[in-house]
Amino acid sequence: MIGIALALAFRASLRDLANLELKAAWAFITAALLEGGLAFATSRGLVAPEIAGPVAKTLVLVFVGYGLMVNTHLRGLWFVGLGLFCNALVIFANKGHMPVSSEALYKVGLESYIPKLQQQYDAVHTLLTDSSRLWFLADVIPVHILGYTNVISLGDVYLMVGIALTIVDGALEAKRKAREAFEIDLEF
Repeated sequence: MIGIALALAFRASLRDLANLELKAAWAFITAALLEGGLAFATSRGLVAPEIAGPVAKTLVLVFVGYGLMVNTHLRGLWFVGLGLFCNALVIFANKGHMPVSSEALYKVGLESYIPKLQQQYDAVHTLLTDSSRLWFLADVIPVHILGYTNVISLGDVYLMVGIALTIVDGALEAKRKAREAFEIDLEF
């Protein structure tokens, strides 16, 4: 949403946003559906967390990695790649799970998730403990902005910045190309 607002502030139109040149969008959508589906299946007891976590992250890395590889023209996606790398690093260091800080959960009023995290209720998250590795890359940043309440990681911050930059950069590039095409039409 921030990326769209910024693009519009820089006078890109909704048409420019729609013409963003994102190749293999299916790869990003597939990654999100796989991760969400495995998290849901784990929370319902259909798949064991110790299986679903590593499988989900591996598949996300494959699909998003492919999407990043075919979209090197979108400079903001480099931040997305950095965020993905940071998140994957901490998740793989913690046997397929993203540790979440109980202190940060308390700060944003989400302490009701602590018992669920202790039981590893989904495919990805677990409670941060003294034995968690790379804790500084875990979900330790409490966020409560404009109705959005969550605990996020440094990798998530890079991901959000990258997505916003990609939207802004892509929309402005689409606007530039449309303006050039219009100017060429005027010359004839």
